[in-house]
Amino acid sequence: MAETPVPPAAPNPPPAPTPQVAIELPVNLEAVYSNLALITHSPSEVVIDFARVLPNTPKSRVYARVIMTPLNAKLLLRALADNLGKYESQYGEIIIPTHLADQLFKPPKPE
Repeated sequence: MAETPVPPAAPNPPPAPTPQVAIELPVNLEAVYSNLALITHSPSEVVIDFARVLPNTPKSRVYARVIMTPLNAKLLLRALADNLGKYESQYGEIIIPTHLADQLFKPPKPE
């Protein structure tokens, strides 16, 4: 008995193109300098407060707050890791001084 030929599998269709989103960057948008980020979360959102700590100043101030979903926070983490990897490939490893890490990651002193 002769075998029935099996037709070749159809090739996978190419993935649908990702729709492009137009991003507007207003000309009067002010940049915010931050050297400290405070991050908190709930089950449904991640809150990042961007603050500025100045030498010989007992208080710092939050200048911007960004609230996002945990999924968007994870995508931001991935994008930051990717971009910092590219930065370090071009300019060298970013070294965090031990004393700076101790200062930044200690809980704030109660007032």
